[in-house]
Amino acid sequence: MSKELVKAMAVLEEEKRISPEIIIEALESALVLAYKKNYDQAQNVEVHFDDKTGKINVYAVKEVVEEVEDETLEVSLEDAHEKNIHYEIGDKINFEITPADFGRIATQTAKHVIMQRIREAERDLIYNEYIQYEDEVLTGTVERMDPRGNVFVNIGRIEAVMPRSEQIPTEELDFEDRVKVYVASVDRTNRGPQVVVSRSHAGFLRRLFEVEVPEVYDGIVEIVNMAREAGDRSKVAVRSRDETIDPIGTVVGQGGQRIQAIVNELNGENMDIIEWDEDPAVFVRNAMNPAEVVDVIFEDEGNACIVVVPDYQLSLAIGKRGQNARLAARLTSYKIDIKSETAYAEYLQEQEAIRDQLDAESLEEDGLEMAVDMDGELLDDDIQQIIGEDAEDLLRRQDDIDEGVVTPLEFEEEMTEESDAERLQRLAEDNDEETINPMDDLGE
Repeated sequence: MSKELVKAMAVLEEEKRISPEIIIEALESALVLAYKKNYDQAQNVEVHFDDKTGKINVYAVKEVVEEVEDETLEVSLEDAHEKNIHYEIGDKINFEITPADFGRIATQTAKHVIMQRIREAERDLIYNEYIQYEDEVLTGTVERMDPRGNVFVNIGRIEAVMPRSEQIPTEELDFEDRVKVYVASVDRTNRGPQVVVSRSHAGFLRRLFEVEVPEVYDGIVEIVNMAREAGDRSKVAVRSRDETIDPIGTVVGQGGQRIQAIVNELNGENMDIIEWDEDPAVFVRNAMNPAEVVDVIFEDEGNACIVVVPDYQLSLAIGKRGQNARLAARLTSYKIDIKSETAYAEYLQEQEAIRDQLDAESLEEDGLEMAVDMDGELLDDDIQQIIGEDAEDLLRRQDDIDEGVVTPLEFEEEMTEESDAERLQRLAEDNDEETINPMDDLGE
């Protein structure tokens, strides 16, 4: 087995690119398990494999101590000196205990473990190779499709999966088609690394712009944001870091060559290139392209705005199945409410009517109808003159007037009339507090 393993490691290194060190580590770990299992030993053992000769040796590891309590784990200092005079207390010594038939037993027991380790090593190599391509574009070949609609693409040493949700809905891929795919994720699974690729991801569109437009790749023209509905339409907001460069013209290219190459790769997907602006109103106006915008009104609270468009462009602004408005909202991160000029005028009238109604209700709640004159008109000054009545009682009395229980005149007399007894009681209280002279009051 030993010589065969040496040859097998050379083949694995050449074909699978698995280093001999990984295989030797897996082999030695497997042989330790094999020894303990087949010889019913729980002591500390090590297995050494010579990758030159293929020889296997099993060693029992013992610690040098003054007094031996467990012969399987310890050795006395005197016995240690028989091997080497330089050993000291606490040193570890290897004693060879290789059984005569260990090679045969090790082959049978360790085969499965070794193969498993080899598979794990190969998976690690593939994972480490493809994790660096995450968020990048690769070219692969369509190998097969399953009944659930998943497409499997060969991208080198692994077969990547492109779920139905990551495909362009309007695109049909055939066996052996060469396609560009975006590496969306690289994950470790029980079955090995799984690479998920996409053609509908927004990152795929960004990478295509970097490939077709050198200024985008160099960072002179920046893609600020993008909103995409794969296979149908996309909006891309761009800005230039160089004032002398037109971002839209640069991205579109002479005669539209650059943008057309991207459209062709995406199976005819429409592209709206929008110029980004630091002014939100201007940016929202640009994002509504191709519709003309009359005005953009931002609400006081919340990340929302109203976009006013001419009556005849309302359908264009909304787009087919609301697509233009939906993409503009995602591009700008604003909740957009689109209204025609006529609808906005009606909206303003409704808001004005609501404000008037709220103002009227507020006046009632403030209790300004507590004091009334003979004709039922509001008397603000009377509020200051009325003493000894709370707002709730005054409102009740006002209701009595409204219902005809008392007349306004009776109400006014009731509020101002004071009996002699009440007058004398008040004078007595004022006298006790030395706030008034009773004779002065009688003199009045």
